[in-house]
Amino acid sequence: FLALAPQARAEDRAGVVAVTGSGSIERAPDYAQIHVTVTTAAPQVPEAVDANNARTQEVLARLEAIGVAREDITTASFQVYATPENRRLDDAPRPEPGFTAEHRLRIESRDIDGIGALTGDILALGALTFQSISFHLDSSQEAEEEALRRAVADARRQAEILADATGERLGTVRMIGDSGVSGRGFQAQPMSAMRMEGASAVPIVPPTSLRFEAQVRIEWELGPRS
Repeated sequence: FLALAPQARAEDRAGVVAVTGSGSIERAPDYAQIHVTVTTAAPQVPEAVDANNARTQEVLARLEAIGVAREDITTASFQVYATPENRRLDDAPRPEPGFTAEHRLRIESRDIDGIGALTGDILALGALTFQSISFHLDSSQEAEEEALRRAVADARRQAEILADATGERLGTVRMIGDSGVSGRGFQAQPMSAMRMEGASAVPIVPPTSLRFEAQVRIEWELGPRS
């Protein structure tokens, strides 16, 4: 379908019409990504990293045990930072700050309808923190291009109406300004980071479609009708 948002106006300078066209398209998501974090802490960086590696291997084994294929699990990010020390109001000696290692994993699934049950199974594994879930499209570039085409068609439709109303005709395109495409193939559903020891299916309602919207500004020269 085509969502129209007419924003047309004639320019002050004669012989030019400028309009902004809008277009949109919707596609069903092809896959989902679940983001979880494995977090460990230790007095020194090497110990924090080693502990994180050991726990990550444990998490990977647990994920494979519930049916998640190893090729569907990838590293999204890894960082080590100094753990902030607790502030104290007295003059007692403060312990040296430790270090925290965070390994964020990205788990991909093409079972959109079963994503709530899978999320529950993952949360029940323990040893990790749930971060977010997002839905994506394989052919996002194709959807973006179609949204742009519809935006251009909408701009031409508006310009032709204006030209006809003023007794003119559309001439050469003077300028095209692409305002970009929103959506980019995913619909993120951020959730508060949480841990669960025994989770049932999480009540996640997957989107029936992902929406891509585009806007484009085009200027045409106007000329008399022949």
